Amino acid sequence: MSTARLTLFDRFGNGTYALMILCVLAFLYVPIVILVIFSFNDSSSLTLPLSGFTWHWYDKLFSNRDLLRAIGNSFYVASFATVLTLLVGVPAAFALDRLDFIGKRMFRRLILLPLVLPGIITGISMLNLFKLVGIGLSLETVILGHATALLAIVVTQVFARLQRLNRRLEEAAADLGARPWETLYFVVLPNIRSALIGSGLLSFTLSFDEIPVTFFLTGRDNTLPMYIWSTMRRGITPEINAVGTLIVLASLVLIVVSVILLRDERER
Repeated sequence: MSTARLTLFDRFGNGTYALMILCVLAFLYVPIVILVIFSFNDSSSLTLPLSGFTWHWYDKLFSNRDLLRAIGNSFYVASFATVLTLLVGVPAAFALDRLDFIGKRMFRRLILLPLVLPGIITGISMLNLFKLVGIGLSLETVILGHATALLAIVVTQVFARLQRLNRRLEEAAADLGARPWETLYFVVLPNIRSALIGSGLLSFTLSFDEIPVTFFLTGRDNTLPMYIWSTMRRGITPEINAVGTLIVLASLVLIVVSVILLRDERER
C-alpha cells in the first residue's frame, strides 16, 4: 500500500515539475514566437486575427537606410568591443592565475566592479572621463565603454577555466622541448578554447543590445538598440518585429556554431 502511494506521489510530482518547466519555457519563448508571427502579418495593426502572410515588412526593413546603418554600427561596435575585451581580458586572467603581485585580490575585485555597477553609472563616468580628456563621442567611445563594462565576463570565465587546467600538460610540453610560446599556443589555448568562445559570444551578445552605456557615449551614429528604442516611442511597428526576428535567427546561428565548435573540442 505504501509503495503504491509512493509511486502515485512520484508520478504526480514529476507531472507537476513538467508543468512548471513548460510554464517557464512558455513565459520565455511565447513572446518571441508572437514576435516572429507578427513579422509576417499582412496588416500593420498588431492585433488578432492575422490578416494574411506577407514579406512586405522585410522588404521595407532592407530598404530603410537608417535601420541598415544602425545594424551595421551595432555589428561594428559589438565585434570590436569583443575583440578588445579578449585582448585585455585573457592576459588579465593569466596574470590572476599565474602571477603573485601586491594588490592581486583588490585587482580581481576591481575588474568585477563594472559588471556589478548599473550601466547608467558606467556610461556617466566614462562620459565625464572623455569630456575631461577632450575626446569626442563616437562609435569608438562606445566600443571603449562596452569593453570596459564587459571585461569582467572574459576575465572570470577564462580565469575559472585556467584554475581547472592540469598544469602537468604544460610541464610535459616543457619536458619535450616546447618553448613557452609553443606551450601557450599548442597546449594552453586549445584547453581553454571553450572559455574563450563562450565569453566572446556572451560579450558580443551583450554589447549588441547594450543601451545605457551606448546612450551616454554615442555621438551622431545610432546603434540598433538605440534606433529601436527611439522608434518604439511612437509605437511598435511590424518592421521592428522583422528586425527582432532576424536578431533571433542570428542568435540561433551563433548558438549552433558555438555548439559545433565545442563539440569538436570534446571529441578530440
